[in-house]
Amino acid sequence: MTQLTGQPATDDVVHLTVPADGGYLGVLRTATAGLAARLQFALDEIEDLRIAVDEACAMLLAIATRDAELECRFAVTEDALTVEVTVPTVRGATLPAESSFAWKVLTALTTSASATSADGRATIALLTRRSGGY
Repeated sequence: MTQLTGQPATDDVVHLTVPADGGYLGVLRTATAGLAARLQFALDEIEDLRIAVDEACAMLLAIATRDAELECRFAVTEDALTVEVTVPTVRGATLPAESSFAWKVLTALTTSASATSADGRATIALLTRRSGGY
């Protein structure tokens, strides 16, 4: 277990690193679904999160350096799953604007989505909270 900044030390954190190649996104989608199921997310919530992770990764793969690795960090809390994906980026690369269709997808499918780009790396963070009634 790893402590997140501002989070209780009881969170479970899973790190996965895969080649920055679309052929490996299935690994991240499967991990996402497994962790969301562990939190007893509804089937629709699990599928929405899988799609959001896939979309975030596609955005990052478009600006990743050659032979890069896509790093994914899953933080599991009692009622939420945070997914952060990051890659080294080519010089001058930018993520799509928050008004783009890709960002509309991310914000529609998750509780919140954000992006940062600094020091030659781009990161997209997705937070999804389980809906009530479980």
